[in-house]
Amino acid sequence: KQLGDEHYKTGYPIVYTSADSVFQIAAHEDDKIFGLKRLEQICEIARKMLVSPYNIGRVIARPFIGTPGNFKRTSNRHDYAIDPAAETLLDKIVKSGGEVYGIGKIKDIFNGHGITKSVHTENNKDGMQKTLEALRPYVPMSLCPCLIFTNLVDFDMLWGHRRDVAGYYQGLKDFDDYLPKLENAMAADDILFITADHGCDPTYKKHTDHTREYVPLLVFGKKLKKGVDLGIRKTFSDLGQTIAEIFKIEKLRNGTSFLKEIT
Repeated sequence: KQLGDEHYKTGYPIVYTSADSVFQIAAHEDDKIFGLKRLEQICEIARKMLVSPYNIGRVIARPFIGTPGNFKRTSNRHDYAIDPAAETLLDKIVKSGGEVYGIGKIKDIFNGHGITKSVHTENNKDGMQKTLEALRPYVPMSLCPCLIFTNLVDFDMLWGHRRDVAGYYQGLKDFDDYLPKLENAMAADDILFITADHGCDPTYKKHTDHTREYVPLLVFGKKLKKGVDLGIRKTFSDLGQTIAEIFKIEKLRNGTSFLKEIT
């Protein structure tokens, strides 16, 4: 909104940062103005520059389309991350013979590490559909353990940061309507975790960065106990430790598993 018109006139990229460890470059997808391929090329250059001592977590390509007064981001966003600082839960699952299927920007976040299959998504609806489709090819966990890791980016990119309360409301409603389909598609020993890595309150007006409320931790499985209150966990690592125990792999360095509380 602030710099789109100038970019449209001059063709100069829009470069900005936020409260996270990110360096973002926005540009129009039209080759006559800037071009998607060119945007990705300069983001690759920036990624090579922003290593030690800066160690910026991600360089993000933010392509958009439209005309002055009517610009719109597209789903061709791409994140260029640094490698994880140490071996992750995903790496350990793959090393043990399991599969990790990243849906959405998961592969970008982990810079490809610990991912055996990845698929791009256009939006939340596409991500939900591809999660359903991902459930079908896989055999029971006892034969081939698989973690399906989905990121529904619209809650963050379209509605959270934009402080779009109506959009966020509709997104939650759409996800709520989708959940029964996902539950019905799950096998008897599948476990679903619904959570987030940060808050992004669409009603908060002082800034447009992430917000600091507690994130949800909802767990569903056809063999799990019902109505268990997991309380406020000491660390997000508890979820990772729980998944490690489910996959019967070595314990992670941090976190306390809550698997025994729900089984």
